Amino acid sequence: MPKLYIIPTPIGNLEDMTYRAVRLLQEVDIVLAEDTRTSQVLLKHYGIERKLFSHHKYNEHSTVEFVASRIEAGESVALISDAGTPGISDPGFLLVRTCLERGLEVETLPGATAFVPALVQSGFPCDKFCFEGFLPQKKGRKKRLAALVNEPRTMIFYESPFRVLKALGEFAEAFGEERRVSVSRELSKKFEQTVRGTVREVIAHFEVHPPKGEFVMVVEGAGAKHTEVEDDEE
Repeated sequence: MPKLYIIPTPIGNLEDMTYRAVRLLQEVDIVLAEDTRTSQVLLKHYGIERKLFSHHKYNEHSTVEFVASRIEAGESVALISDAGTPGISDPGFLLVRTCLERGLEVETLPGATAFVPALVQSGFPCDKFCFEGFLPQKKGRKKRLAALVNEPRTMIFYESPFRVLKALGEFAEAFGEERRVSVSRELSKKFEQTVRGTVREVIAHFEVHPPKGEFVMVVEGAGAKHTEVEDDEE
């Protein structure tokens, strides 16, 4: 039936795909992809033959109306991102909102999202948390962190490997060197690793081992109680 499907894709390991996600990608009329080259690898792995259309942050404002019109004309559309769930630090929000405003049905499948395994294996409380996504690349980083100094919930950040040490230094300045963090990289991939400790200890680790890969940084909330947890082996 005509509908927009939001379909999560693996964050690394291609086996982390649900049966329903594979079936729907085989059945829909159109597949929208953040990067068609990346998504083509996934579709080829599962033997899915569908033409991919680009839908990314640089063109989404100009394509949402076109996509919504296709759904209104009776077609089914799937939106996927390079990794994880579309809309979570990836394009998707504008298209979902446009479809809903036009009375079109939107269905989101459960699936991979990088911050969930990073949060759960951090050892910090998971019942309440604050997802901050990416900090601003330039202006506004310190202001954003200053607003979180007294945040009691566990906080989650995404970060580029090129800014991991910068972010840790900013954590030390905003939250103090003894605030505990859990930094996960390459989740679900061959070299998955989680480094846990105080901000000072984790900075020392990455000064010796330069950051590589995709990172999720989890910070304990203000006043949180904790127990010692050993780092995962690489």
